[in-house]
Formats: sequence, structure tokens, C-alpha cells
Amino acid sequence: MAAAQEKLDSTPIIVVSKENIPIEPLAAEADTLPKVFLHTVDRLHDQVAMRKKRFGIWQEYTWGQSRDNVRDLCLGLVSLGLQRDEKVAIIGENDPEFYWAQIATWSAGGTTIAIFTDANLQELGYVIDNADAVYLFAHDQEQCDKALALRDKLPHVRKVIYWEERGLWNYDDPWLMSFQEVQALGRQYDEQHPGAFDRLIANGQPDDVALLSYTSGTTSLPKGAMIRHRNLLFGNRHVDKLAPSYPSDNYVSFSPLAWITEQSLGLTGHLVNGFQVNFPESPETVQIDIREIAPSALLFPSRVWEQLASVMRVRINDSTQLNRALYDLFLPVKYKIIDQEDAGQAISPIQRLLGWLADVAVFAPLRDKIGMTRMRNAFTSGAALSPDVLRFFRAVGVELKNLYGSTECQAHTLHYDGNIKLATVGAPAPGIEVRINPDGELWIRSRAVFGGYYKDPDKTAEALDADGWFHTGDAGYVDKDGHIIYLDRVSDMIELANGERFSPQYIEGRLKFSPFIQDVMAVGGFDMHFVTTIINIDFENVARWAEKNRVAFTTFVDLSQKPEVYDLIKRAIEAVNETLPPAARVKKFVILHKAFDADENELTRTRKLRRRTLEQKYGDMLNAMYNNLDSVTVSAEVKYRDGRMGTVQTAVRVCEV
Repeated sequence: MAAAQEKLDSTPIIVVSKENIPIEPLAAEADTLPKVFLHTVDRLHDQVAMRKKRFGIWQEYTWGQSRDNVRDLCLGLVSLGLQRDEKVAIIGENDPEFYWAQIATWSAGGTTIAIFTDANLQELGYVIDNADAVYLFAHDQEQCDKALALRDKLPHVRKVIYWEERGLWNYDDPWLMSFQEVQALGRQYDEQHPGAFDRLIANGQPDDVALLSYTSGTTSLPKGAMIRHRNLLFGNRHVDKLAPSYPSDNYVSFSPLAWITEQSLGLTGHLVNGFQVNFPESPETVQIDIREIAPSALLFPSRVWEQLASVMRVRINDSTQLNRALYDLFLPVKYKIIDQEDAGQAISPIQRLLGWLADVAVFAPLRDKIGMTRMRNAFTSGAALSPDVLRFFRAVGVELKNLYGSTECQAHTLHYDGNIKLATVGAPAPGIEVRINPDGELWIRSRAVFGGYYKDPDKTAEALDADGWFHTGDAGYVDKDGHIIYLDRVSDMIELANGERFSPQYIEGRLKFSPFIQDVMAVGGFDMHFVTTIINIDFENVARWAEKNRVAFTTFVDLSQKPEVYDLIKRAIEAVNETLPPAARVKKFVILHKAFDADENELTRTRKLRRRTLEQKYGDMLNAMYNNLDSVTVSAEVKYRDGRMGTVQTAVRVCEV
């Protein structure tokens, strides 16, 4: 924070990787993702490519079986009329069928659009229409029902193809077609046109657009970033040079495929490196499934790592007295070792012995509980992750690594073994240039930079300059070791009345390390002489705390406004305030009577705050904090434990820190 206040030189700073690792050009026989896929199939034909847990049983698919599924689906789409450069949208959970649908579309020369599973009708309709999609792959009945509700608004969509038949047996609509029916058409086409699949793939070019990846849309409507085959291949190479993957590795595909990082590290990494991909049975079983697989690689958004850290700490508090005592004894030992490593200081033999004892007594069993006994590449991306969370996982024995990137360029910087600093987002990978401008904005240049925004030349011209630099809109600076310190979006950096600037996201990240805080929005500004926050409590953890401390409550609304809960959150804020410069310390806060909700346009689908929407929606609360009011009355919808819904008027209290 302090360094962010320093005056910047008038000359831009360009930072490149210190690792002298060449990034080779793409070979002609492997310059598109389908070509790479065929090469990997030839190399690993009978080895397991992926597993999917269905009805409690892991089902395996070899690379040869994947190739057969992709070939049949690709030729089925061609039989239905899919032309080169046409668009195919996909909405559903991470499944083998999702992977096959993408690879099949690419093989036919088409472009895919992956859509968040929980997209509402408005979001789904906007993306499909904006992308000019002509086919839609839909996971199940829920997604087919969404498509049917939008049918009149999707005149270009020729077919909706579903892969989970449950609930759809009685649907009699020629617009709907099953995955298996399309593959049957493909097998017929293959018999009539021998070698067509290989010829289609051979016609692909590295500059063909593989994906339209839609931005999160925190400040405007989402834009379709055109991601070329070579962009994905180089984006994966940049990371793989520092954190390599192997065919023997196990990867869990859980993060949404609508997220570019999952496409780059997950699907592209699978095709390039041949590692085995494991698909959990459902979001509810993911932690159990991860423990069964014990993967060596994992990518979670920062919000998931924050939640996992909270759950682990709450479970420790609920465990036996001996376990709590060992945890309280050894965690400071591990923290001290980590802090000395971070500062470049030597670790004494006694400290190493104590660290080993800590691992054996406490943290190895804890890693086993979360399925990370073999973890080698654990990545976090999306919103900035607090150094506190990184420090906690490192103490547990999971070398969680920050990866800073964007939809437009995939990875910009990353942590890697032997080069981790808790307060940074890592250093540029080989082949990536990071430029820090005098105004603090970060620009990126690499062969992974996208080809522009679909049907939006004006926005493309704003984001990409003639020299190939992508203007990220992010604020940051570089330290003496070449690491990038990410601050926030340039537009979100707040200047207080005293002229000092601070990063709301930095404060929010520190506060979310508390197991009792799920979400938080920090607010300030030139006409606001201090920082305030709107807090979302973690209902499950706070409810468990309330029951343990005999605090009676009925609903979320009731629990959120309990004086004891305000005191609990106040202590968490006071602890964070001690680490902040005076001007950036939180002076007042409210606890919101509900959780932030993506369906109410308060969050993006990647769980980033829509700040402008929140500031407008909760303007009365902000006004109360800045005008010395004690509370503000709101109307809140509540759900009682017997399932009944109701509306209550409640006073949201303003608390001073």
C-alpha cells in the first residue's frame, strides 16, 4: 500500500521474465488445438484421458475413446450443416461431453462460446445472440428449458443438442436433439466420406478463432474476446515452462469452462500435455471427489480458496481439544518460517525440525482431509487473493500460487516453485512483457494476446494498440525482484479527501480472510473523508459460532443484525486496520441483511463485485454511514426453516470501528 503512494517516474517500466527459457514457434503439424489433440491421441492412445464420476463410480475414457467421440460429434455437426467459422455455444457443468463438444467444433473449423451454467435467461440470450451462435449444446433439462423459453429470441440457432437425457424423454420438439443422435449422424457421414475428419483438422490454421470468451462485465455489457488457437497454445506454454505438467498427472476440472483460465490451463493443458482430467459428480461432491483423486494440479477461483480456508479453520475450532492445542502451537511456527523465507532469511536447523514436527502432527493429516497430499501445481486466479490466504495454505503445506491474468491474454504473471512472494501476483512468465505506465496502469504483450472484441472495433482500438500492447485497466507496480504488485482496477482506485489513494480490493481481500466474512465492499472517495465497508457474513460459519456461543437467532436477517455478530465482525476489522495506513482504515461498517447475488446483478458470474450497481442499490446505507446515522431501515425477504417465505422490515445498524 505504501509503495502505491510513491511518485511514479515519467518513463514506463517494462518487466520480462528472468528465466532464460525460449518459447519455440508452433510446428505446422501442431499449430491448432485439434492437431495437437490427434498428436496426443497417437502418443497415448490406450491410456486414460479422463474420468467422470457418475452415480458414485468413476468412469474412465481412454484417448482413443475420446478421439472416437470427438470424430463422431464433429462429423455429425458437419452433417447438420455446420460451416467453417460458424459459432457453437455450450452451457453446462464440466463433463467429458463439454470437452468433446469444444474439440469437435474446433475440428470442423467452428468457434465455441462457453457459457456459465448459472446464467439467467437475459445473460444466456445476450451471449448467444451477440455471438451469432447457430447451435447450442445444453447439459440437461434445466438448460434446454432456458433455450426453449428464449426460442423466439434466438432465430439463428438451428438445433439445441443435449447430453443429459434425464427429464427430457417426453419432450417432443424437433429443435431438440440428443448428443447420441448427432454422433449417429457423424458415423454415417464417416462411412460416406472416409477421411473427412482428418481433412477438416488439416485445414485448420493457428489464427482461426477457437473461442469467443466473454469478459466478466464488471463495468459494462460483456464483450466477446476472440481467442485464436495460437493464443491458447502459447498461453498454456507460458505457464507450463515454469509449472510443467506430465501425462501421469491428475487434474480436477471444476472451475467453469466459461472462464478463460480453465480453458487455458485445463482443456488446452489436457490436449498439450496429456494429463488425466477428472470431472466431479456434482458441485456438492467436489471436496469428496478431490480427496479420492488426490490430484497433482488444481485451479480454483480465489473465492473458492477463501471458502476452503474458512471451512478448514472452522473445522479445526470444532475438533478435539488436543487437535486445537497442536494447531495453535504449530501454526505460529510455520508462519514464522514462511515469513523468513519470504524475506530471504535463512532457516535454522531447529526451525526446520519444528516445521517437520508441525507437518507430521497437524498439517499432513489436514492436507489429507482436503485431498491435497500429492498437490504440485495449485493455482488461484480471478479476483486478487489476500496474502493471508496464501500464507495459510503455505503453512498447511499447499504451495498455493497466484496467477494474474485476464480474458484477453490468459496469464500475465505467476508464482512458481522457488519464486513465491506472498504480497505479489508473481513475475512475468517466459514470452510475456509487462509494462507499468507512469499512471500505474499495467499493459501486456505476448503471443497469447487476443485478436480483438467480436463486432466491437471501437473497444478493440481502446484495448489494443499498434505495438501489440493490451491495456489491462489494472493498477500495479513492480518490486526490486521483478514481481508485480497488483492493486486494483484503475477505475476502482479511490482517492480520499486528503489526496491519498487506496485499493478497495486489497482491504476486501484482507477482511475476507476472516472465516466469518464471505464478501465485503470497501467504499471511499474524494468527498468521503474515511473508508466504510458493507459486509456479508458467512452464514454457515457465523451460525455455527452463534450456536456454540448460545446466541439465539431465527433467520439470516435476524442473525446478521445481532449485536454479538457486530462485535465479532468489528474485531476482525480492527485486526485488519492495524495493517493498513491510517487513511485507508475502515471507520464504519454495516452488515448486510442478505448475501450479494449474481442473479440480482450484484456480482459477475466469476463472483467479482459490480461496484457501480452495489453503490447505487445500497446508497441509503452508504449515506447513513457518511452522515452519522445510527441505522437504516430496509425491506428484506426472509426464508424460514419450515420453507415459508416472507418480507420483513429490518433496521440495518451502522457500527463505528
